[in-house]
Amino acid sequence: MVGAALVRRLSGQAGVSLLLRTRHELDLKDAKACADFYAAERPDVVIVAAAKVGGIHANNTYPAEFLFDNLAIATATIDGAYRAGVKRLLFLGSSCIYPKHAPQPMREDCLLTSALEPTNEAYAIAKIAGLKLAQYYRKQYGVLYHSAMPTNLYGPGDNYHPSNSHVLPALISRFHEAKLANAPEVVAWGTGKPMREFLHVDDLADACVHLLSLESPPDWINVGTGQDVTIRELTETVASVVGYSGQIVWDATKPDGTPRKLMDVSLLRGLGWSAKRSLAQGIQQTYAAYLSERASGKLRAV
Repeated sequence: MVGAALVRRLSGQAGVSLLLRTRHELDLKDAKACADFYAAERPDVVIVAAAKVGGIHANNTYPAEFLFDNLAIATATIDGAYRAGVKRLLFLGSSCIYPKHAPQPMREDCLLTSALEPTNEAYAIAKIAGLKLAQYYRKQYGVLYHSAMPTNLYGPGDNYHPSNSHVLPALISRFHEAKLANAPEVVAWGTGKPMREFLHVDDLADACVHLLSLESPPDWINVGTGQDVTIRELTETVASVVGYSGQIVWDATKPDGTPRKLMDVSLLRGLGWSAKRSLAQGIQQTYAAYLSERASGKLRAV
């Protein structure tokens, strides 16, 4: 999803030639394969947008894979870039790197100040390792390797797997199916009380381009909207956009996850960038993309 957004943003831009591979053509967990790619293509700039991702259920069920795969991607891509002479690299992390009970909104300097959220600890540890690897390669070797920490992302090309997807695509799919079936109710996980921030993936791509234009960016920086909503509000908004009019039933036996995850984006705003899309606009665009992907048989559900 993120890679596709970056391709949309950078395609046709003057002075940019994209070096692209599918996951079937290049396994980013394979250090030798990454080294061979770098040696053959000699890129000037690398954006590491790849990751094994999923929602609470997937993170809880497959923590070993989330830790191992994301560590492997980080080490192979970052070290491989350095050894191939790449001078600039942008590594994409996640807001889940911050402590479960971090002061809200979360500033960049709250990293590693207290315990992580247990349900996504494995993923967070891998992303922190990638962030730190980029930071230390910059410090020790003088290469301009830096990181961006996006908040919860959504948009075209998202994963709509019924159990492994994130909350927003899961809601879109669930409400659409309920609408088609004329189902009287839809069950939502948790209490609906946690608060989350959401960023459209095309806004993230624009932020990445902006960060790459800076001569001396921070080692890591938050990328978000600076605004959040409760999961209950999000759920009701998605139901409205989809056109589902049945009842929403909350299953409080399911985990809520972190109580609140709001990014402090004052640093990025001070560097001249802020998000353009409202959440309502973004959900409408994403639902339209969902319908198009579903109709064309290209809907992703892995």
